[in-house]
Amino acid sequence: MRAPYDTCAARGLGLAVLLTLAACGTTPQKPPANVPMPSGGKVKSPVRQDPTLPALPAAGSGRGGYYKDDGPGDSPPPNLRDVPDAEVRNEPYSTRSNRPYVVFGKTYTPITNNEPFTQRGTGTWYGKKFHGQRTSSGEIYDMYKMTAAHPTLPIPSYARVTSIESGEQVIVRINDRGPFHATRVIDVSYTAALKLGFLGKGSHQVVVERLLPADIDAILAARAAPKPVPSVVAISIDTPVETEAVVQPEVSTQMLPVDATVAAPAPAALASGFYLQLGAYSRADNAETGRARLEPYTALGTLGVVQAGNLFRLYGGPFSSRADAARAAASLPESTGIKPIVIQR
Repeated sequence: MRAPYDTCAARGLGLAVLLTLAACGTTPQKPPANVPMPSGGKVKSPVRQDPTLPALPAAGSGRGGYYKDDGPGDSPPPNLRDVPDAEVRNEPYSTRSNRPYVVFGKTYTPITNNEPFTQRGTGTWYGKKFHGQRTSSGEIYDMYKMTAAHPTLPIPSYARVTSIESGEQVIVRINDRGPFHATRVIDVSYTAALKLGFLGKGSHQVVVERLLPADIDAILAARAAPKPVPSVVAISIDTPVETEAVVQPEVSTQMLPVDATVAAPAPAALASGFYLQLGAYSRADNAETGRARLEPYTALGTLGVVQAGNLFRLYGGPFSSRADAARAAASLPESTGIKPIVIQR
C-alpha cells in the first residue's frame, strides 16, 4: 500500500519557511495522541464501523506506508461513499493563500488567471494526521469532506479529479497546499480517495482538471434547471430484460471520465474519434425519437443511431479529444434525464 508519506513530510519541513500555509502543508498544531499499545507490543487496529470500507492498518501503526502518524481515522462516519461532490460556487481568491512561496528551494507561483489547467500524475491522500488542523485557506481540514491540496491551483477553487485506473471521478474543493513531490500532483481527502478507488492502495494515476468560472456557471445552471415532469419525459433507456448490457452506467453529466477508455462498438457508421453515448434502445423508433429530442443541443455534435446486435445506440460527435467530449456532455441540461458517457472509436 502506498500512502502520502513523503509528500506530507515535505510539506511539514517546507512550511517551516512558509508560515502562512497550514493543514497538510504544516506541522500539526497539537502532537497526535499516542496509539494505544496492547500487550505484546502490537498496535491495535481500529474497529471499522462500515464493513464496505477498505481494511487499512491503523494510523501510527508503522504499517501500510503511512507517514508516521497519518492514516485512517478510528471511527469514520457511515455512508461515506454517498458523500456528494463539493458544492461548487464562484468566489474570490484568497490574497494571502495565492502569493508565491518557496518549499525546499523551489518557488511555487499559484495560478490566479482563468487559463485552462489539466495535469496528469500521481494522486495521493492525507487523513488523520491533519484532520482538524487549519488549511492554507484558513478552513479546518475535514478528511471526510470532498477537499484537496494542490501546489498551484487557486485557493479556493475546484477541480475535477479522475482516476485513470478506476475511471471514477469526483469534484473537490482546493483549500490547501501540497504535495511537494516531483511526481505527485494532488493530495485528496480520505473520502475523495475512497470514491476514486485508491484509498486502500494509497495512490493512483489521476487527471486533475481545473474548473474555470465558466465551468462552474454551467454546472450551477444545469442544477438549477427545472426538473422534468415524469409524465412528459420523452427520453429513456429502453432496456430489454434479457440482457444487462444496455443498462446505462451511472455517470453524472458533471462527472465524465476524461482519461478512461470505454469500449465501444466499431461499425462503419462511426469515424475515428471520441463520442458521447446518449442512449441504448431495443427499438429503432425509440432511438430516433431520442435523436429528434436532442437535435436542438448542437454542442453534442452530429447525432446518429448505430445498430449493434439487438440494440440501437444513440451517439453524438465526433470530438477530437475526451476533454472536448466531456465539455459537450456537461452542456447538456440535467433536465433531459440523459447521462452521457465518453467512448473512443
